[in-house]
Amino acid sequence: MSTRILVTGATGYIGGRLVPLLLEAGYDVRVLVRSPEKLRDVPWASRVEVMRGDLLDPDSLAVALDGVTALYYLVHSMGQSTSSGEEFERREAQGASNLAVAARAAGATRIVYLGGLHPEDAPLSRHLRSRAQVGEILLRSGVDTAVLQAGVVIGSGSASFEMIRSLTDVLPYMPAPRWVRNRIQPIAVRDVLYYLVEAVKLPRGVNRAFDIGGPDVLRYGQMMNGYALEAGLRQRPIASLPVLTPWLASQWVNLVTPIPRRLAVPIIESLQNDCVVKEHDIDTLIPPPPGGLSSYRRAVRLALARMQAGEVQTSWVDSSVVDSPSDPLPSDPDWAGYLVYTDLKRRATSATPEQLWAIIEGIGGANGWYSFPLAWAIRGWLDKLVGGVGLRRGRRDPVRLNTGDALDFWRVEGLERGRLLRLRAEMRLPGKAWLEMTSTPADGGAIYTQRAIFFPSGLGGRLYWWGISPFHGVIFNGMANRIVAAAEAEHAHADGV
Repeated sequence: MSTRILVTGATGYIGGRLVPLLLEAGYDVRVLVRSPEKLRDVPWASRVEVMRGDLLDPDSLAVALDGVTALYYLVHSMGQSTSSGEEFERREAQGASNLAVAARAAGATRIVYLGGLHPEDAPLSRHLRSRAQVGEILLRSGVDTAVLQAGVVIGSGSASFEMIRSLTDVLPYMPAPRWVRNRIQPIAVRDVLYYLVEAVKLPRGVNRAFDIGGPDVLRYGQMMNGYALEAGLRQRPIASLPVLTPWLASQWVNLVTPIPRRLAVPIIESLQNDCVVKEHDIDTLIPPPPGGLSSYRRAVRLALARMQAGEVQTSWVDSSVVDSPSDPLPSDPDWAGYLVYTDLKRRATSATPEQLWAIIEGIGGANGWYSFPLAWAIRGWLDKLVGGVGLRRGRRDPVRLNTGDALDFWRVEGLERGRLLRLRAEMRLPGKAWLEMTSTPADGGAIYTQRAIFFPSGLGGRLYWWGISPFHGVIFNGMANRIVAAAEAEHAHADGV
């Protein structure tokens, strides 16, 4: 009988890459997620047992841990650490405590937790303090625990890599805070995953934290210019400015990169001190990966190759956005008694339903939104200015969408491939909004239906809807017309016209 392993955080950047590696290693994998729908379209979903639950719900943890030998704790609400204060830390600690109690009661023999490198003798940011506290709680659980402490993780789609990439790509000259001179020991995501897989095999009685890092110790400025060399760019002059506080630097990162302010703040706060491996004890229990640890430049090279090939497995954008609506769109009969605004467009096309669907599924990102690009860009910048995600999140795959994917400032909430795409707004709004697009067969072609739905919140929500109503004719009409036109162009091309 194979070992049953529970993975928490399977919808996140690391968890989504770890699960297929565990399956490949022959483990029986169970995942605990708050929204199983987000895993519906991942390639490995049918090979794991998916259970709905929450770290703050002890009953769901007891069920999820039944028969489990080992578990991975990969949950960390990073974006919440800037907005929820002590409540964020309390919730993180409570979730870890609940899991520790449930794991011990279930008879689990190993917990593996991915924490963060941090100095021992300096004040920690709220984000790092919380991660360290979670590690301590798990180490005191009574279940053998391996806390792997990693610094900056470099890989296609990682938030740290995207911040480096975007800053270097956009700015020919870099005014930067003093922390660009701090020493950092980055690690390739493939090496993090290697240690995670191997850590579950550690001998009984091993209950401690281990530092893990790549072979290079660099300054942040050197990391940026190392990226520039691998990307074929000129190295960037960097000026260290003492006036750029972490808060001001996060505003700067928020504006010039896809990283939203609520995520930029904890990343930047974590760079205020040197972030270097202090001990190499892991080497006595887990040998280095075959071929050795990846250098920083090699990690960047691999990440760029993945991106160019369209093979980004997971991305920071896949994680849920704090304070954004998370409730699914109510069914139409449930709207009774509520104020709701809708904008409905319907167009007939000679294109086949499949050709129309290909345009719908390819929307957003580099393909844009098929109408008034300046208006969409302005809306994205306005969202960035108030701390939202903005348009530059883009999309992970240029062709295919999955349920739960981020798509610019939307989230894929509903997907019936070939027929319906429902997007839930994650931009800052005085209410809740959705956008639906459907492709249905019709005589001689297909019907395109587009529906924007807005549930206003208070007077501000009503004023917002009526304030943008004059633009609907331009934006939504143009969007419907151009999507249909693009599908008809594909139809004409397929027919050789």
